[in-house]
Amino acid sequence: MAKANSAFMKPMNVSADLAAIVGQGPLPRSEVVKKLWVYIKKNKLQDEKNKRNINADANLKAVFGGKSVVNMFEMTKLVSKHLS
Repeated sequence: MAKANSAFMKPMNVSADLAAIVGQGPLPRSEVVKKLWVYIKKNKLQDEKNKRNINADANLKAVFGGKSVVNMFEMTKLVSKHLS
């Protein structure tokens, strides 16, 4: 039987920029992504025409390295830079 990926579930420290969105860490990656999506949907930041794109507000721009539009696949790569 396959085990859950323990590296994915390991609590990680969250940068100050990311903590402004998801709260203080340590948090597992899965929880960080879940909280990011709650934030994105609550603030209606998902692009209406292309649901894969996220239109960053000021808080997300800090996490996304200054980019104003990021696709959901790129988002996880950019967010990982804020986890240690």
